[in-house]
Amino acid sequence: MPHLRWPWLTLLVGAACLRSVPLNGHETEAAAARADRQLAAASTRPALTLKPVEAELIAHGPRTERRVALTFDACTTRNVSQYDARITRELVDAGARATIFLGGGWAREEAEHVRELAANPLFELGNHSYTHPHMADIADAGRLEEELARTQSEVFELTGQTPRLFRPPYGEYNDRLVRAAARVGLTTVEYDLPSGDPDQHATKERLVAWVLKQARPGSIIVMHVNHLRFHTAEALPGIITGLRDAGYELVTVGELLREEHALGRDGEY
Repeated sequence: MPHLRWPWLTLLVGAACLRSVPLNGHETEAAAARADRQLAAASTRPALTLKPVEAELIAHGPRTERRVALTFDACTTRNVSQYDARITRELVDAGARATIFLGGGWAREEAEHVRELAANPLFELGNHSYTHPHMADIADAGRLEEELARTQSEVFELTGQTPRLFRPPYGEYNDRLVRAAARVGLTTVEYDLPSGDPDQHATKERLVAWVLKQARPGSIIVMHVNHLRFHTAEALPGIITGLRDAGYELVTVGELLREEHALGRDGEY
């Protein structure tokens, strides 16, 4: 059985499963049909095969070191998804390392930007599913595998890199999903510090104050790089400076977990 760091979240996910959601994890028939078309057009080029890993969900790194990981989700959603290049500019200007979880469909739409991200040694790329469904609601094991595998293929075709980390869409998971990811070599990564950047009431000042107040050693902080209307880019300089002033080193998730979970480089274990 997978080691789940947040058992209470499993209860929330269970409650979410009471929604009426089509079998492929999308809330409307139109979204489900669009997802089917996306997967049908997705890359099928085999990515580097990873060895299976322990089925566990990681919410944070070691609490004994003042290191934190900035993470960004990039996915297609029901709203218009765009790449916010201001975010990566701020990260590069500050020399701040980060992990970016890519939706396969988003990566296909933003291919040139994905190649730029992959070429920058500051950034680590992860898997965020292909069509951004409610994956805990998907009953078909083959569909779960397809969401993961097509994203691996898409990222590999664009960048030559094979993600080793997986973040479930909407932060929703169950034991079956964590096991499915582990079978294909993906460690499931959640977070312990949601920045709140999608909140319509979130301002630059509120984002900075919240993240700096809630950060702890080992924190995995989640933000988004796919919406220009969010105030993430404006808040980043204050977040980065504030974390460093508090004595935190900014690392990727892989670096945060490498010693504890024997995560290798370039898909090697």
